Amino acid sequence: MTTVQEDTSAQTNPLLASQTPQSVGEYLNGAVRRFRGGDIGILPIVIGMVIIAIIFQSANSNFLTPRNLVNLIVQMAAITSIAYGVVFILILGEIDLSVSFVSAVGGVGMALLLRPPPGWPAWIPAMPWFVAIPIALLMVTTIGFVQGKIITYFQLPAFVVTLAGFLVWSGVVLIMVGGAGTVIIQDKTVLGIANSFLPPIVGWIVGAIFVAVVAVSQVLERRTRQNKGLSTRPLAVIAGQVVGLALIIGIAVYISNLDRGVPFVGVLILIMLGILNYVATRTRFGRYVFAVGGNKEAARRAGIPVERIRVFVFMLASCMAGVGGIILASRLRSVATNTGGGDLLLDSIAAAVIGGTSLFGGRGNVSSAILGAVIIASVDNGMGLLPNVSAGAKFVVTGLVLLVAVIVDAISRRSQQQSGIR
Repeated sequence: MTTVQEDTSAQTNPLLASQTPQSVGEYLNGAVRRFRGGDIGILPIVIGMVIIAIIFQSANSNFLTPRNLVNLIVQMAAITSIAYGVVFILILGEIDLSVSFVSAVGGVGMALLLRPPPGWPAWIPAMPWFVAIPIALLMVTTIGFVQGKIITYFQLPAFVVTLAGFLVWSGVVLIMVGGAGTVIIQDKTVLGIANSFLPPIVGWIVGAIFVAVVAVSQVLERRTRQNKGLSTRPLAVIAGQVVGLALIIGIAVYISNLDRGVPFVGVLILIMLGILNYVATRTRFGRYVFAVGGNKEAARRAGIPVERIRVFVFMLASCMAGVGGIILASRLRSVATNTGGGDLLLDSIAAAVIGGTSLFGGRGNVSSAILGAVIIASVDNGMGLLPNVSAGAKFVVTGLVLLVAVIVDAISRRSQQQSGIR
């Protein structure tokens, strides 16, 4: 009589064992091992935010008031939008030094389209906002296409091409604004982008919808990974993360409602975060961006259209810069010859890097932009509340924060390589 022994190879094979569902203990043990190996996640951001809050609240009791926190959300919106695109550029292993003035082209272009040209008949209305904004975004996306094509066709360093773009588009802004000096925006819808606030009940509803969407997406992602035989996070961990997110959103809505309400622009940047995060993590394009940033030659040999992906990323970055420019123009209610100047470029790149996106390419996530923007906007906002603080001091502090973030990233990356995580 022949007996058939049960094949236990699936239970002893470490590769297959890694595909079985994890328990909460296994997940936490893995997180501790990754932390010891140098994968510190958003811990530096949390520590930085606590330190900033303590310092500025001690110096000025108005820093943590509801009015100032609502102002902070509005102030960081434009930087966050531009930084979303910068994150994709950095993951690709490139740099774009033109985003600040590309954003200015978008904001100025929209403002000019909303204003009737000289000699325009009074009985013909100016271009409506729902036409002016798409045209402005098409303009800046075309800029990204041109710069990306120049970089890929001639195989030039992105640093050089976008530095040239920085100069070119700053000149274009001067030409577009012309002798007017300042162009006032009068369209109520455009002004409402950064200057309108949700009623309290609507703020709670929007917050609940956002948390629900995140929860459903996490559960669906877990089910997809299970169906493909991949390791998954325990449901208890997902539930804990969703509860934590709900707590953060709830506190933000509550504090906002103590003042003017949740800013509409805050909802807008969260919607963009959800869309871009989906693109980065759940689409073929997103996977290709990470692959090209991790190893361009390996990606090319794997059949990935490397140059086409690079062009698309520069187009995406320019489009997001245009969105940021429109938000900034709405907040300031005007555009001028100095639009896109100052520390906008530094803040946008710093927001992506401080949030945890690696300068070495291949690593990062879209949410890092919003985390870094909180740090940058908090430093700028807090120093603005202090008496007798010069613009030079703000540059020094922001630069030091950026330097610390880069050093932390380098140390973390080296630790992960030595421990075998990467």
